[in-house]
This record gives sequence, C-alpha cells and structure tokens, in this order.
Amino acid sequence: MKQAKNVALLVVLGVGWGSTQPLGKMAAATGHGPLALIFWQLVICTVFLGIITLARGRGLVWTRRAWVFYLVIALVGTLIPNFAFYVSVTRLPAGIMSIIISTVPLLAFPMALALGIDRFDLKRMAGLVLGLLGVALIALPQSSLPQAGMAAFLPFAMIGPLFYAMEGTFVSRYGMAGMDPVQAMFGASLVGLVLCTPLVVLSGQWVDPWGPWGQAEAALLVSSVLHAMLYATYVGLAARAGAVFATQTSYIVTASGLCWSMLLLGERFSQWIWVALVVMLAGLSLVQPRVRAGQAVAGSV
Repeated sequence: MKQAKNVALLVVLGVGWGSTQPLGKMAAATGHGPLALIFWQLVICTVFLGIITLARGRGLVWTRRAWVFYLVIALVGTLIPNFAFYVSVTRLPAGIMSIIISTVPLLAFPMALALGIDRFDLKRMAGLVLGLLGVALIALPQSSLPQAGMAAFLPFAMIGPLFYAMEGTFVSRYGMAGMDPVQAMFGASLVGLVLCTPLVVLSGQWVDPWGPWGQAEAALLVSSVLHAMLYATYVGLAARAGAVFATQTSYIVTASGLCWSMLLLGERFSQWIWVALVVMLAGLSLVQPRVRAGQAVAGSV
C-alpha cells in the first residue's frame, strides 16, 4: 500500500511539474528578468504555503536544524536551479528542458551511494539505465536542437538538475528537521524570499504586479502555485522513500513536459519521443522505493 501511494505521488508530481516547463517559458518569453520571476514565485509560494500552515495551527519552527534546512533548500533547491532554468528556457525549447531534467536520477544515484543512504541493486540500476536510454531516444535520433548555437547553453541548463539531485539527497539524508512538508517549504520559501529581495533590488529587475496582466503574468501565477504544492509533496516523498526514488519523477516530468509543450506552445516531436516514453515507464517500474529512508538519520543534523 505504501509503495502504491509513493508511485501515485510520483506520477502526480511528474504531470504537474511537467506543466511548469512550458509555463516557465511563457513567463520568461516577454523579457522579464530571472531574478524578478523568482522573486514573485517566492512571494506567491510564501503566501500560499503560509496560509495553509497557519490554517492548520502551525508556524515556523525556530530550531537550528530547521533553519539549516530552510537555508539549504532555499539556495540549493530554489534560487540557484530556478535562476539556471529561467536563463536557459529563454534560449532552449521547453521540450528540451523537460528532457534535461531527466538527468537528475543519474546525478542523485552516485550521491546517495557515496553517503550510504542507498544501496547498489542491479534491478534498480536497470531501471535507471532504461530511463537514461529513453532520454537518449528523445535527444539523439530526430530531436536535435533547432539551432546549432543552442548547444552552448546545455551545460548551463544542467545546473538545475545537479542542484535538484543535491537537494533530494540532502533531504533523504537529514530529513525535514521534524517538520511536515508544507511547514518545511513555507520556511524555505520565506528564507528564499529574504535572500532574493536584495538581489532583485541590486539587479534592477522588476515585474510590476499592478501593471497590465497578460499571458506571461498568468503563467507565472499558475506555475508558482503549482510549484508550492508540488515542491512540498516532493520534499515529503524524498524524506519518506529516498532521494533516488523521488527523483524518478523527472522521467515523468519529461513525458508530461513534452505533452504540455505540445498543448501550450504548439511544439511538435518525432515518433522517437513516444518510443522513449514506453522505455522510461518500463524503467520506472523497476525502481522500488525504500520505505521511510532518511528518517533513521534525521536527527544527525
């Protein structure tokens, strides 16, 4: 039953997060600066999660462990990867960004092994290999970049997956400092907002919330609310089932991101994409969650 629940959460996360790829491109397409977009995303996340937290009769946790968690997630899980995403998505198709996110498990697996919070298993390794094969089927045969110059931005776009893998490994290793996911992400969003505000002011980037609202602003609002809900769910899943399992959502993000990009942006892809989806789903079926991984060491921070 727990495994079925974890898999169901994984699918919901992937489908929801997949939509944020084209929504993010829509938000950034009008020339809004990445720091300004991150600032308002954090404002929306902080207000949304704060209301839910207060309605449940809870608030910020003020322990040292909690503040370490807030700071790490704000930097490693939000500010740095989101900045890389918004810079990259203005130069790369949303579908390509959805493919790149699938590298998260590849980066998370050796991290988890090195820290001793996951163990080597041939079946799970086969699942990861199948997932990466699915990515190769998308990227290589008939889905190359539309313009040769775009390849220069691929290494920068990889910053996001690298830091997401670090974030998932951190949560799996140290837990959430005794907080529930919504409470934890409320604190992380608030700290991220405090850190981002001076950067926005110094950079001169700004998005006027009272100005004319168009597609870009609506896309930012929707993606921010989705981000708040899905991020809290992801952190909870990583703490309960392990970083490597939680990052398997990136495969579903790839599949759904391609579909959302077709629906929202009119992007079109070759038949290799659909073959790759079958391969990725087969890989996902081989990956088994580790029940309540990370909680055994949650008190070590």
